[in-house]
Amino acid sequence: MKNLIRQRLGNFITNMVIDYLRGEPYERFEKIIRFATFLDFKKKHTRMLETALRKATDRESRWSEYYLSFIRDLDKKVFKKFLNNLVLKSILTNSQRIRNREKFGFPIPWAILLDPTSACNLKCTGCWAAEYGKTTSLNFEILDSIILEAKALGVFFFLFSGGEPLIRKVDIIKLCEKHQDCYFSCFTNGTFIDNDLAREIRRVGNFAPALSIEGFENETDFRRGNGTYKKVIEAMDILRDNGVLFGASTCYHRKNSENLASDEFVEFMIEKGCRFAWYFTYIPTGTSALPELIATPDQRKLMYHRLREMRKEKPLFIVDFWNDGEITNGCIAAGKRFFHINSNGDVEPCAFIHFSGANIKDVSLKQALSQPLFMEYQKRQPFNHNMLQPCPCLDNPKHLREMVNISHAKSTQSHDRESVEELTRKCEDAAKAWAPVAEELRLERAGEIIHSEQAV
Repeated sequence: MKNLIRQRLGNFITNMVIDYLRGEPYERFEKIIRFATFLDFKKKHTRMLETALRKATDRESRWSEYYLSFIRDLDKKVFKKFLNNLVLKSILTNSQRIRNREKFGFPIPWAILLDPTSACNLKCTGCWAAEYGKTTSLNFEILDSIILEAKALGVFFFLFSGGEPLIRKVDIIKLCEKHQDCYFSCFTNGTFIDNDLAREIRRVGNFAPALSIEGFENETDFRRGNGTYKKVIEAMDILRDNGVLFGASTCYHRKNSENLASDEFVEFMIEKGCRFAWYFTYIPTGTSALPELIATPDQRKLMYHRLREMRKEKPLFIVDFWNDGEITNGCIAAGKRFFHINSNGDVEPCAFIHFSGANIKDVSLKQALSQPLFMEYQKRQPFNHNMLQPCPCLDNPKHLREMVNISHAKSTQSHDRESVEELTRKCEDAAKAWAPVAEELRLERAGEIIHSEQAV
């Protein structure tokens, strides 16, 4: 009852705030933030609020344009669900996750990545999903039960991957509709998005797709097949025109890093209506993977610098999944911030590490989070003193071999059972080549911090 009252009060306040902002957004946003800062009695969020205020009210700033676009261009319900279910819910449930961590003895993640199906209509170069038998899936009842268990632990953010998750678009919309107190996203190739689906996404309000794109037409079609780029761009136009919140998901590798680091590409994504972008780097998971696609050290260094420059210059929220180890204190997998459940129910540390000691069809979510492989992760995180070497696979392969073998975790790749030795062997050279460059960047960053502190 207490949570229901709090939820209804939050909805009421958010509706008032949105209506209020649509009048004079600049002046009124400043009043709202100052009031929120006043209410932050323990001063836990004051710095974040003051940063938001500074960026949103500087009319010369690109971030001011970014905040304004949410108010101006998004459907009202979509904007409300984003504020309530993702932004505010993440802040308000943090103490619940901390209490449960202390109670159960293992971390409670912020998000869960789920594969509704292994099926996919594309066969992308170097993607492990292209090798799957395309026959496994998590039915609606299992997905629903996972979400119910997760909510009891304080988890309200869920992402779908696959396979192509929108093959199960009916069930995904049904889950969004049933769990209106949660927020959902998915990594999709975009080919199933049409006006009917966009209207359904707008109706439920709490779903923000991330469309996979590898750069412009040549780069995208190189990995995803001829004609895919045009379908992705068409899907972005449809979502934008329907007032839906969406973003881009891209994987940088040997053949496209310079393209993805360009102003031209990022400006185009913003023009298409993207409000966030996930940047991943290529991991050679699966026996048909292509180690020659792994980004070079110079390319990883380029992405490190360019994505930080873009955050200052472009009205786009960018997540650099590897180089943001500086912010997250290393790897965030195995329950630290998120984990992955594949379409067979195997509970894995992340989508790139196909090893597990638990299946969600046989155990509870709490038992899955406390499996030996996850506990080994938590003992060792971070895996390196340098947070620019966060990954136990790509950057610290020795750690992954030891964790899998000590925990007796099994390969979850039913088609080939790739061993941890086979996987990490493909990453050894890349890890050795990246280490000195990562150290150079770490020292460079440390010097910047010292210089900044001295200037203050």
